[in-house]
Amino acid sequence: MKKILYTALLSITLTFGLSACSDWFLDKEPQDERTDVVYFKTASQFKEYTAVFYNQLQGWGSSYGGYAAFMDVATDLSGYLNSIHSDVGHGNILVPTTDVRWDNYYKQIRTVNILFEKAENYPGSQEEIKQYLAEAHFFRAYNYFFLLQFFGGVPVVTIPLDVNSPELYGVRNSRYEVVNLILQDLDHAIAGLPKETLISSADKGRISYHGAEAFKARVLLYEATWRKYVGTSTDFKGSGGPVTDQVDDFLDEAIRLCSEIIDDNLYSIWNHNNLSGMKDLSYRYLFCLEDATTNPVGMTKESNKEFIIKSVYDENIKPGNVNLNQTVRKMDASRKLMDMFLCSDGLPVEISNEFQGYATPEAEFLNRDNRMKSIIDMDTQTAAAKELKTGTSGYGNKKFVCDARANLKESPDYPVLRLAEIYLIYAEAVCERNNGQITDEQLNYSINKLRGRAGIANLTNALVDKIKAGTGTTKSKGEVMLDEIRRERTIELYMEGFRFDDLKRWGIAENELNESRLGTVVGSSVYPTTFVDASGNATSKYLRNTYIWGEEQIDTQWGKLNCVVIDGKTNFNFSRSNYLWPLPQQQISLNPSLVQNPGY
Repeated sequence: MKKILYTALLSITLTFGLSACSDWFLDKEPQDERTDVVYFKTASQFKEYTAVFYNQLQGWGSSYGGYAAFMDVATDLSGYLNSIHSDVGHGNILVPTTDVRWDNYYKQIRTVNILFEKAENYPGSQEEIKQYLAEAHFFRAYNYFFLLQFFGGVPVVTIPLDVNSPELYGVRNSRYEVVNLILQDLDHAIAGLPKETLISSADKGRISYHGAEAFKARVLLYEATWRKYVGTSTDFKGSGGPVTDQVDDFLDEAIRLCSEIIDDNLYSIWNHNNLSGMKDLSYRYLFCLEDATTNPVGMTKESNKEFIIKSVYDENIKPGNVNLNQTVRKMDASRKLMDMFLCSDGLPVEISNEFQGYATPEAEFLNRDNRMKSIIDMDTQTAAAKELKTGTSGYGNKKFVCDARANLKESPDYPVLRLAEIYLIYAEAVCERNNGQITDEQLNYSINKLRGRAGIANLTNALVDKIKAGTGTTKSKGEVMLDEIRRERTIELYMEGFRFDDLKRWGIAENELNESRLGTVVGSSVYPTTFVDASGNATSKYLRNTYIWGEEQIDTQWGKLNCVVIDGKTNFNFSRSNYLWPLPQQQISLNPSLVQNPGY
């Protein structure tokens, strides 16, 4: 078969991963093959076919570059730069021959389009297959949104193609046409999907009405802020612009959708910090929740009402089958992330009287956001055990680490979209829509629920005034408020695949990604620490020669203090052209009508 625009065309025989058991969403392998001559005759056959769509969701078995590619590695929050996404983190993206994301997203889109084609000849009532068509609309939107994030405008295809289809040689659609299709598909999905309460226990895991609403809210915020801060600067040559601005309209709808999800009270933040055994680590155990043995208070997956869309796994039926524990432990955090965690009074470390400084490894964890000790591996952060001898940042990761499971047996559900993100979308959209204005009531309605789990003071307008005055910033109060909302988003969604796209849609990636990646504060003779003594000499805990980029200073309450450098700023060259990935050269060679993205 000739390899043209869509590399992975399906054969005329459709293979289905189906099961009559209640665990339909856990099946991984095809159990039978049925040709479309005898298939698509009953509603149950449409339902069975849609089961294969759920392998398209992000998860531990992601076919879009691997799960680690969605964990914010190589961003400004990470000290893990030598592998995954090192090219984009450093601004050294080259045009690839092929790209698995391009290939697989279009393969999945074709799978979905087949269902629409077969539905046209369905012998029964369209109402019988309404839900399954709605699921198809969701998944087509889901795949096109990732194409949009990676490549910008791409060819829009709404029918299943074969090797002779003229659309294979078509031009790129603009990002605005792609966005229109995504939003239209999500409208169809919302109109045809049931609420969570109407999905049977046998079908739990299927996309719900609120799931489609939540995903649309994500798309709307993304595109509204992209248009506001990036505009047409990354559009390919010859691309049409937006017919209308739509920024305020998108923000208004995002706010409305989030409000509906919140007000229906079908989902809740997984917070069991009130139980003594949890020790304020609800955020930690949410991401490794399997059965009662995987957390100190005996909760099971059934207690998790926070995940609105998830990839479902099971240790026995569908294990994660990735070496999650060992992999994510290596994903060290950077100095920037560490200093982003607020003190319990809600103030940043630069001005909070609660901050205990950096003299010992454990000191900076005191009186801080609970998420800090949930994300950073404190077992290696003690004065007795921690050493700086390997060139790493000194801040090992434990988010997603499942200590109760052996390697390859880690099988928590993957959080594709959770209620926490809805609170964050709401707050950001309100603040953007109102030029930095958001009331204390609106903050309590949304992100202060997350700060409650984190054990830090509520974000209020009075607190923002205090931050503005304490830091001496020249920014307006509205800008400081927006910064604090963005800080909350950054910390809450860390390692869930948002950081690169957030920096881009805010139009600040060039500034944030071209800094040195720093690690532990080692101090100096005027500020001795566990690692440097009062004479300015390295202690037995610190091997300076393992840090080839040396040390760099940061501003603190105690003046400028030295940190180890994991990767020096001279190695970073991120530019506006890196906001989008280049189209794979093979696709351009096969279809000369495709225009490459700017800068490649």
